[in-house]
Amino acid sequence: MTRGVEKLGLKHLPKFPYGAVYFRKSNPPREDWERDYQTAAEDANNIFRHWFLWSAIEVAPGKFDWSDYDRQMDLAAKHGMKTIIAEMTTAAPEWAFRKYAHARFETRDGRKVGSHMSVSCVTGGFPGLCLDNEDFKEIAENWLRELVTRYKDHPGLGGYDIWNEVNYGHDICYCEATMVKFREWLKNKYGSLKDLGEAWYRHSYASWDDIQAPREIGPYPDTLDWLQFRLENAERLMKWRTDIIREIDPNCAITAHGIAMSLSNLAPGGSDDWRWAKHVEVYGYTWGASRHGNEPWKQYHAVDLVRASSRGKPFWHAEAYGGPLWMQPQLPGRPREDGRIPIPEDIRLWHMVSMAAGATGFMFLRWRPLLDGPLFGAFGPYGMDGSRTDRSEMSTKIARWVQAPEQEELWKSRPVQGDVGIVFVPETQMYIYAQQQRTDFYAESLRGVYRAFFDNNIQADWVHIDDIDKYKFLYLPIPVALNESTASKLKEWVANGGILVSEGCPGYFGDRGRVGVRQPNFGLDEMFGAVETYVEFTPDLLPELEINMSGYSVRGGLFLQKYKVTHGTPVGWYEDGSVAAVEARYGKGKTMLIGTFPGCGYFNGSTQGSKAFFASLLDWAGVTQLVKCSEPRLTARIHAGEGGTYLWVTNPTRTTLQARLALSKELGNFSKVKLLWGQYEPTLDDGVVDVLVGGLDAAVIKLE
Repeated sequence: MTRGVEKLGLKHLPKFPYGAVYFRKSNPPREDWERDYQTAAEDANNIFRHWFLWSAIEVAPGKFDWSDYDRQMDLAAKHGMKTIIAEMTTAAPEWAFRKYAHARFETRDGRKVGSHMSVSCVTGGFPGLCLDNEDFKEIAENWLRELVTRYKDHPGLGGYDIWNEVNYGHDICYCEATMVKFREWLKNKYGSLKDLGEAWYRHSYASWDDIQAPREIGPYPDTLDWLQFRLENAERLMKWRTDIIREIDPNCAITAHGIAMSLSNLAPGGSDDWRWAKHVEVYGYTWGASRHGNEPWKQYHAVDLVRASSRGKPFWHAEAYGGPLWMQPQLPGRPREDGRIPIPEDIRLWHMVSMAAGATGFMFLRWRPLLDGPLFGAFGPYGMDGSRTDRSEMSTKIARWVQAPEQEELWKSRPVQGDVGIVFVPETQMYIYAQQQRTDFYAESLRGVYRAFFDNNIQADWVHIDDIDKYKFLYLPIPVALNESTASKLKEWVANGGILVSEGCPGYFGDRGRVGVRQPNFGLDEMFGAVETYVEFTPDLLPELEINMSGYSVRGGLFLQKYKVTHGTPVGWYEDGSVAAVEARYGKGKTMLIGTFPGCGYFNGSTQGSKAFFASLLDWAGVTQLVKCSEPRLTARIHAGEGGTYLWVTNPTRTTLQARLALSKELGNFSKVKLLWGQYEPTLDDGVVDVLVGGLDAAVIKLE
């Protein structure tokens, strides 16, 4: 799918938005604004995002001070830039904490949350008040209407960001208003108090008022319902925001950005990127090596996650790092080269990785550093005083390149579908969180699978369980908890010709967390051609578990499941000779069931045997790899579409690397190449591209 800004009604946005977050009270100083905007415009920045803080604008009930924000909008229009208004309803006015004290968030232990300072702008009013209280929600709606009405026709307006880093607190909210919403949700789901009591194994409810959200997380139906309610309730409030904005200003883009943490933070903190992306025209993400680590696979896996959740919509790297991050608890002990003190070449590579994986917009977390607060000095490519630096010079070079007329066709093409899809199942993570009070098992398993394919230069896409019909070949990590509907969906997909590799214990825990008597559960034994004979849930005893997969020594871990073959064929064995893996035909498709978790094994200690096994899965599935790269340290991606076909090659090392890239015939027949970005001219011979890629750099090549 092409970016299609005009088709999506994003006419107020630049074709490639490039800029940064600029204004957050109290930064930068007022006397610098005019000069900073001029510098930004000269340096090819075309967009700024500002936090429009409710707590800094409605200074008394019904009294609004817009002066600082009016000036930001006017400066944008003057300098030919656009503004993304980040509405911060999450920063409630200080007077509201007094007037609506009953609406304060309540933690799991019953503590009421007062006004906090923000680490990012040194302004109070965070985390706001609970919008489940209808009286408080009414004044919040009035504030939002005042905001949109004031700026909807301003020439400096580009759109709205309705949720900064989409997620919510693990520990809130347990106030009475939220309990009322929860009971309403349960009534809609179960219909009667009796049916709810049976589902929850609570047999003495006499009134709906007896129901409280579980304050102790556990693997029980009440916890699972509570986690699901939290997601749907947050989605209701997100839609409430979008509905208000679209009613008043139907022609402007609505955006949001998350933290690319669906693999670990969906259950505890609501990081469900697929759920949130569907409500906006443009989605995005915050991600930086300084906090997460600079290993090449990490940034790719984050961008790929947001691309998948955007489902064809344009998405941005909405908050990227352009400078050092001082004095943060994630940093001590990590080396300088781990993104901790970025050099210009780091910034170049991070740009290229984001764009290679599909981002069509780029913004820094800060344009210039903060001058106060815990995040002082953080993230900005410009100097503390707004002066240019070697890092900003690099960003300017890239900004001019992405906006050049020569690249107009480039952005009309999008990343092609990967060689394999890694299935993401929300209920699995939810159950693991309920059972373990953490999501490490789930996240490590999925990231390990991704990394195993990545290390083989195989493009693996994240695939939500709802989107599996688009893929021929899927890998299902750690599927220990599945709803019956999910199991049925997988069976139908395989029966229709899908090719599935599944890790162990599929659907062991079913709806409401109940264990199936026959395993694999929900009739999946028929699909896999095997039944369980033995199982261990002993992660601490299985850190070095290895299985023999037809000659490959593959590391597993966490759980262990042994099988008796029914109509399948054994293809893997444990050290004691028992069956560890089974291959089977089912309908028009085929399956491979592995009785442990190779993804987790690879994450916690990659081995050559495991790497080779993951590489072999494409041949087993009959899938032709789109690009084969002779240099494992490089990453290659293909974009195709209305604008043509392009090869992106990124080099995360500090030395120039050479590679031969064999292109699948499925991509087409190409006779020549044209270098759009890079230091060395590539060559093409019989479907093979020879290329040199500089250190911490990329080559962007048009295939003609």
